[in-house]
Amino acid sequence: MKKVVLSGLLLLVSIGTVVSQFDAQLSQYMFHTSAFNPAAVGDGNMIQITGQHRIQWLGMPNGGQTTEFSVNSPLKFGNINQGIGLKFLNDKVGQFTNQAAHLQYAVKKQIGTGVLSMGVDLGFVSLGFHGDSVRTIPIGDYHDMTSDPEIPKSSVVGMSFDMSVGAFYSTPAFYAGISYLHLNNPTVNWGDKSEFRQTGSLFVTGGYNWVVPDSKYVFKPSTLIKTDFSSFQFDLTARMEYDNKFWGGLSYRLQDAVVFLAGINISGGLSIGYSYDLPTSQIITVSSGSHEILVMYSFEYVFGKRNSKYKSIRIL
Repeated sequence: MKKVVLSGLLLLVSIGTVVSQFDAQLSQYMFHTSAFNPAAVGDGNMIQITGQHRIQWLGMPNGGQTTEFSVNSPLKFGNINQGIGLKFLNDKVGQFTNQAAHLQYAVKKQIGTGVLSMGVDLGFVSLGFHGDSVRTIPIGDYHDMTSDPEIPKSSVVGMSFDMSVGAFYSTPAFYAGISYLHLNNPTVNWGDKSEFRQTGSLFVTGGYNWVVPDSKYVFKPSTLIKTDFSSFQFDLTARMEYDNKFWGGLSYRLQDAVVFLAGINISGGLSIGYSYDLPTSQIITVSSGSHEILVMYSFEYVFGKRNSKYKSIRIL
């Protein structure tokens, strides 16, 4: 399996121009919608700080790790409601690295019982490949990788401007959003003969809150669909929350994994979540699964007053 993975990565590099969906996988997507939709910043009228760390395919060499961090806040100038935020990504898989930093902005308008937001991401991506860490595994009888000039012999990295757009509508009962990441298809050059082009990806998400009658339970189903129009991924989640404090649930990712979720809202606006992905594909023969930890802190700051008001995050 190790040879197959490394050989596949080398084949991708050897074609000169690499085109791939390179967005990070997050199982607890419903808590961090601003990670893939800039229009979600400032949602809920709370200052939100969110961090996620994921260990992908534990037990598989170079299976990957992802760290995603964001902070966003609502703004109001005159009669215009807005949102602003920052997000950072550090993603590693195989010999590839993907680092990014973005400024996020959204303008909001009250429509019916909810708020419609239109947002944009502006920032930079830094894409790298550790060519000096690749084992020279033969690929067939007619390809000598050691003399292939298109395969980097050292660590290479390049940077490019990146832009994403999105729309997001939320009410106390449900939310829905659509976004398109990497609108400009950022391309980085790795020397004279190799380059990496990050293709655009479409994300569609939605969720609903259903209060169980005469109880403290709230059922919160959600979904996330993403595609780069050459591959497709679909997450369907069923999550139950009790007394606005504890939650647990299951997700199914089409042809990939069953995900177990659990978490707690701690006093003072702090929340912690955990998820475990159990593979349903052949990857289960070489990996015990993926682990992800989520930490959120949410508070409301009222300008012009001596005391800040703190409360738990509104989780959709």
